[in-house]
Amino acid sequence: MHINLTAVFEKSPYGYIGYVEELPGANTQGATLEEAKKNLIEAIYLVLESNRQIAEAELSGKEIIKESFDLAVT
Repeated sequence: MHINLTAVFEKSPYGYIGYVEELPGANTQGATLEEAKKNLIEAIYLVLESNRQIAEAELSGKEIIKESFDLAVT
């Protein structure tokens, strides 16, 4: 699976601010561009994991079907 996301980095007086256009909440900062990129990858994983936990809590006690979903991007 391969998905392309758009990372945006903005220079600030303290380094760089970064976020992912397609994933609200995935934002970060870093003293250098390289640090901001590394931190943004971590932020993406944290947002996805947090969203998963929220969904699981909302579905607790409900009869559901869960399966893996692979997104094929062409």
